[in-house]
Amino acid sequence: MTLIRITPSWQLPENQITPESGFLNRRRFMKSLIGAGLTASILPLTGCQSSSKVKNQDKFSGQEISNFTQNPNFAQVNRPVTSEDLATKYNNFYEYGGSKSIWQAAQALPLEDWKVEVSGLVKNPTTYDLDDLQKKFPLEERIYRFRCVEAWAMVIPWLGFPMRELMAAVEPNSQAKFVRFTSFYDPKITTGPGFWANGYPWPYTEGLTMAEMANELAFFAIGMYGKTISKQNGAPLRMVTPWKYGFKGAKSIVKIEFLQEKPATFWNTLVPDEYGFQANVNPTKPHPRWSQATERIVSNTPSFSWEKQPTLPYNGYGEYVASLYS
Repeated sequence: MTLIRITPSWQLPENQITPESGFLNRRRFMKSLIGAGLTASILPLTGCQSSSKVKNQDKFSGQEISNFTQNPNFAQVNRPVTSEDLATKYNNFYEYGGSKSIWQAAQALPLEDWKVEVSGLVKNPTTYDLDDLQKKFPLEERIYRFRCVEAWAMVIPWLGFPMRELMAAVEPNSQAKFVRFTSFYDPKITTGPGFWANGYPWPYTEGLTMAEMANELAFFAIGMYGKTISKQNGAPLRMVTPWKYGFKGAKSIVKIEFLQEKPATFWNTLVPDEYGFQANVNPTKPHPRWSQATERIVSNTPSFSWEKQPTLPYNGYGEYVASLYS
């Protein structure tokens, strides 16, 4: 069946898109914590060639990959694409530390013999390795807005495949209502910032409803900027749900489970009044400590001069997802 989509009002012509410019200084990590004498405000973060040859590149920014296409429905947005260099060197990944400069520490992530177990209420439980994922699911590039719960925004060209393709392969049964995603965790490797890592509900988990996972936007990323996704950005497989705040995007996934009951998730367990399970971008629902009505567009300028724009409901993707919540 051929899908015909009317171009949304927020898209610009391709010749007006600025490639890979402007992503520096997301926001300073707030180190206040839950626990003895500490406050409860840990803030998480949380897109065509013909050959399958992989070329060696900067180990911090991934390796070039090929044999993917660009999805025309998600080929552009009305903001510049963020800089690859800055996107791969200014990150949150709490398993490896509490600063924004964890890209070097995250190189400890072991990718050899990586497995992703898919289990639970499915007809075809499966364990995939990285080759399986790339060969079974045709890869495409999608340029998505990214909106952090901390009220900053950027744009990333992700490379991967729709989540619903994996659903079709494993065939969830009628009892499955939710999906839990679990990130890699090994206390000997993912040491975190130490003084708060112990006692937290590791491993990192996130969750979606079945309808959310089946939505056209829901995406598994194995790459960005035409390269394999870097370790600090969630290699080798991460969630991308652009209508939700960034902390919903679990990184370095090792397990996907189809469940009947809503799963507990990392940040919602820690600070439920700040990080909801649903976590859709909503300008009318403020964070307990700041407004979500506007967002700062991350750029190469100092953070105090970042441009502000109105926050769009569902991060501008309401036409795709609003019906899920009516």
